[in-house]
Amino acid sequence: MSRKSAEKRKKRLPAAAGAALGLVIALALSVAAGAQFENHDSFCASCHTEPESTYYQRSLDSRAADLASAHAAENVRCIDCHSGQGTGGRLQAMRLGAGDMLRYLSGSYPQPAPLTHAIGDENCLKCHAGIAQGQDFNNHYHIFLSRWQNIDPNAATCVDCHRAHATDGEASIAFLNKAATVAVCDQCHRVAGEGGE
Repeated sequence: MSRKSAEKRKKRLPAAAGAALGLVIALALSVAAGAQFENHDSFCASCHTEPESTYYQRSLDSRAADLASAHAAENVRCIDCHSGQGTGGRLQAMRLGAGDMLRYLSGSYPQPAPLTHAIGDENCLKCHAGIAQGQDFNNHYHIFLSRWQNIDPNAATCVDCHRAHATDGEASIAFLNKAATVAVCDQCHRVAGEGGE
């Protein structure tokens, strides 16, 4: 390698390191901003404009229209459901939020905002861990759900029945939509009838 090309390479290295450092600082600031504001649903709805702003407006009504607004009435925030359990779950949500913030600030944020990470059962179970404790017929679905999930990759999850933002559920039965829930029941019973446990 010639002396001239070695000198050029030395000059490019600090520039690349500076750019990388700038990116790390921008990401850290985004995470810090998200950590400060993520606890406020209005902040989430300010970037995630649709359909989230509609969901947020529903949560402000005095009468719950869906499962999410019923949770909001109990002081459950967007981030409480949209992050996993513990510090690791919160950090993952903050990382995703930081990326969303950078896309929003750069003008490359898609609208309507697509859900890219579905809410997993672990997000629900951090508050509803005791759901399978009732060992009676009326709770048999919750008791056998994990067994179904162990044998069938297409098994239902909590949100297949408990759809947080759907307004077609009945408040008297925890905002479940009867037709959608019965379809999930039928799917589970078909698997059980085929020898699943």
